[in-house]
Amino acid sequence: MSENDPMELLHRRLHRIEALLEPAAEQGEERPAWRQPTEGEERWAVTLAILVAVGLQLALPDRLTLDPHWLLPALEITLLLALAALHPHRRLDRTSYLLRGLSLSLAASVSLANAWSAVLLVRALLRGTGLEGALGLLSTAGAVWVTNVIAFALWYWEWDRGGPVARVQGTKDYADFLFPQMGQAGVAPADWKPYFGDYLYVAFTNASAFSPTDTMPLTTWAKLLMMIQAAVSLITVVLVVSRAVGILQ
Repeated sequence: MSENDPMELLHRRLHRIEALLEPAAEQGEERPAWRQPTEGEERWAVTLAILVAVGLQLALPDRLTLDPHWLLPALEITLLLALAALHPHRRLDRTSYLLRGLSLSLAASVSLANAWSAVLLVRALLRGTGLEGALGLLSTAGAVWVTNVIAFALWYWEWDRGGPVARVQGTKDYADFLFPQMGQAGVAPADWKPYFGDYLYVAFTNASAFSPTDTMPLTTWAKLLMMIQAAVSLITVVLVVSRAVGILQ
């Protein structure tokens, strides 16, 4: 059959139209790694961060913590041990309503403890009482600030696309946080996806710059959480600086 035959030309055009109408998946286009099932995240990083938060809470003065001083740290350690007992594997790849509830309760207890300390710290700074000396002021405020970073990192890590196990399963197509590696090909390994360290970095930069830096919040809840974290950090830093200036004068 000649190439100039009308029927042959018609067949070629039909093939082109069919190719344009085929779904991207049928054309061989692969879903990005962060949207595919993958191996579970190791738990050591989030466990270490929680232990640091507990240590900082115990190091705070009694007047800046919920009475009794050991109550919330003890609750956090108990929840951490319960999670380890119910899911002893090294990688986080199993989900259940009980595990999910305990994990969210742990994040909430860390947040509650630090929110209580932050409120009492702000009140003490406004009244100019209970925090004498620049070193004591800076160490106390620093502990609250660092714990604030860890607490919000836990929330970002727990809620983005349904949490760490949901991200492993790749069940949700739309992300709550857009990391640079997700929006540009060739800047990270093909199997890259966010882990706890990435959310800790987001929390730290948001607390330092009082706004998103390289990672953008996409959903309403993510924007609200980042706004609350930035506000807490800004208030703490402003009051600590003003109080420190007063002490030095």
